Amino acid sequence: MSYLKSTCEEIREYLKVLEPEFPEWLEEYIETPAMTRSIYISNNCGMVYTKLADSDFFLSNLDHSVAVALIVWHFARNKKQTLAGLFHDIATPAFKHCVDVMNGDVMTQESLENMTSAFIKNSREIMNLLNRDEIKLEEVDDYHIYPIADNDSPRLAADRLEYSLSNALFLYDKLNLDEICELYSDLEVEKSEDGAPELGFRTKKLARKFVKATSEMSIIYRDERPRYSMQFIADILKGLSNEGKLKQQDLFEKKEAEIIEIIEASRYAEAFKSWRNATKILKSKEKPDGVYFVKTGSKVRYIDPLVKGERISKICKIAKGYIEKNLAYDMNDYLYLDFEMPNAEIIEK
Repeated sequence: MSYLKSTCEEIREYLKVLEPEFPEWLEEYIETPAMTRSIYISNNCGMVYTKLADSDFFLSNLDHSVAVALIVWHFARNKKQTLAGLFHDIATPAFKHCVDVMNGDVMTQESLENMTSAFIKNSREIMNLLNRDEIKLEEVDDYHIYPIADNDSPRLAADRLEYSLSNALFLYDKLNLDEICELYSDLEVEKSEDGAPELGFRTKKLARKFVKATSEMSIIYRDERPRYSMQFIADILKGLSNEGKLKQQDLFEKKEAEIIEIIEASRYAEAFKSWRNATKILKSKEKPDGVYFVKTGSKVRYIDPLVKGERISKICKIAKGYIEKNLAYDMNDYLYLDFEMPNAEIIEK
């Protein structure tokens, strides 16, 4: 069964907003095993498995990748750029950025991006399609070379736009589908300060609405719940790896549900159960005793989009205030739940 037919109606309606005419040529690439494996990877880094989450909606890494590709296609109408967007997360492991945290990459969460090319190259199905379509590997294995697909924060590109829209709709109830349609219809390709193409808004009012939603979500992305949860999962994965119960390749070959089964059969079972049933993370200015705790920063995501060639922060004090509040968010507390965790490092960064 094809991806479009197998995904839920809510996702299909969202994808129609991003591109009403789904490009048929893209479907063959989506259906390759290298891509479809990511349908079992949660796009919110495992938060869907705990009551700490705002929503139990399972938004997959494949949903995100397909949506990014559709945004690129909508604005660029270029196959190579669109495929680069589709492939940008092809090397994503189970629990997504938790593995970056496990690798010590807390602040940028990009420790696995250099594996993208190898994943594409090792897919016989994708390489056959690329050869048929006369597309070179180096034209699709790095979406950073296409500014519509990706650029540096706080600029707006397909990747940053997509996770903002889908998170606002499915996970955090910040925007409904009609509002997303209104925002998306207001976007156009503009030129940034250095002349590079960049997605921007036509109207200040809608850009401000977008900044409000994304600034609020940026704080959610790094509040006590995901900061604690991502480090907690990372430490369990590291512990299982050190004990020989989880191989690195398992993170790319097993479904998250299968890895959870390994966790629940391990010495981390009780701690994992406590985390899954938790509804609130405890915070303290002082180091807590006798419990596993986390004290760490996190990647700061923020967007300061263009409006007719000018940054919204330059022309709107309200939007500037949203951004400044986001950037000022304090991440200095100790975070903990009331349990110990066997063989786990206490994280302080």
